[in-house]
Amino acid sequence: MEKLRTVRGVHDLLPNELHKHNIVINAGLEISDKYNYSQIETPIFEFSEVFTKPLGMSSDIVTKENYIFKDRSEDELMLRPEGTSGVVRAFLNAGLVQDVPQRFSYYGPMFRYERPQKGRLRQFKQIGVECLGLSSSMADIEVISLGHDFLNKLDLLDKINLTINTLGDFESRQKYRDALINYLKGYQTKLSKDSIRRLSINPLRILDSKDPDDQKIIKHSPNILDFLNFESKIRFEEICKGLDHLNIKYNIDKNLVRGLDYYCHTAFEFVTNELGTQGTVLAGGRYDGLSKMLGGSDIPGVGWAAGIERLSLMISSEFVKQTDVVLMGQAESFNYLLLPIMKKLIQEGIKSEIIYTGNFSKKFKRANKINASYAIILGEEEINDKIFKFKNLKSGIEELLNLDQIIKKLKN
Repeated sequence: MEKLRTVRGVHDLLPNELHKHNIVINAGLEISDKYNYSQIETPIFEFSEVFTKPLGMSSDIVTKENYIFKDRSEDELMLRPEGTSGVVRAFLNAGLVQDVPQRFSYYGPMFRYERPQKGRLRQFKQIGVECLGLSSSMADIEVISLGHDFLNKLDLLDKINLTINTLGDFESRQKYRDALINYLKGYQTKLSKDSIRRLSINPLRILDSKDPDDQKIIKHSPNILDFLNFESKIRFEEICKGLDHLNIKYNIDKNLVRGLDYYCHTAFEFVTNELGTQGTVLAGGRYDGLSKMLGGSDIPGVGWAAGIERLSLMISSEFVKQTDVVLMGQAESFNYLLLPIMKKLIQEGIKSEIIYTGNFSKKFKRANKINASYAIILGEEEINDKIFKFKNLKSGIEELLNLDQIIKKLKN
């Protein structure tokens, strides 16, 4: 029989890798909480229109990367490809429109059908934040600062650079879009197939192209900053000023855009050179048009999402299994007597494990493998005297103690 394996693009998280994921998640949630963002959790799958309506049929996520299926009621559902749409949908469903601003943090698995590579899987995890109900540029500065502090907590800032840009408002964006199309039409025969397809339906996405020939053309494309109206220009200057006040270093990249119609004004990415082509570890921006596309009121929003897998690849911390105390009996029949002792130790917050089988030599090898600090040894004499042999596995010192004395020592 052929050995069962995981589906392509997904993998198991064994303790060492999961340990790094948890470091990323805990750091993100802790920083978000300090910024007064409350944790939210949305379903892994939604009605597909939650994603298809705002993403648009021109988006790669819809045209190529979706996991869509029908349930027994013939409802079309989608495994979530990103977190923002679900959070905004939850915000609208809960009737929180009259109680803004609302600040949310979240983490969990996302799903996209794309070519698996380093730091990029078909089932992957993101952690993110969304600030809803604030149109002020201060909210943009706030979420960038939150992302910066998150990466600082992970001690990764020296490996990561912040890139920012603005899309302007709808008027500015439309002028830029027209200019970009006129420019790219002059190179239509030299563009990649994907970029030719995008030219008529979503030209801003061409600026994201990784195709070498596309990149040569994009290099000399119009600069969006030249098409900003007065209000959009002032807003971007305010954001840069706010980052300067926070001593957050940044670079302005005219080709950093968001191709979807609900994005406007601020776009930003934290990027590293340590992960090859998958250099973006945290990305975000302003999405004032999203709630209206989802059928709600016109509520402004700004946020970001970070790839947990990518960040965990940059963390050097290794998982080390630590055990406070192991329990072992002289014979396997003593294991029943060890069970209530282990229960008592656990209730006292002491990490414990009974080693059930093997001679003492094998039991001590197991204790060493799981980095146990102490051992409680139960033999005939100990049963009769209601005391235990308590051994420090680091120093080798042994004592005869009752359970209360052992607990006191372990807690100290």
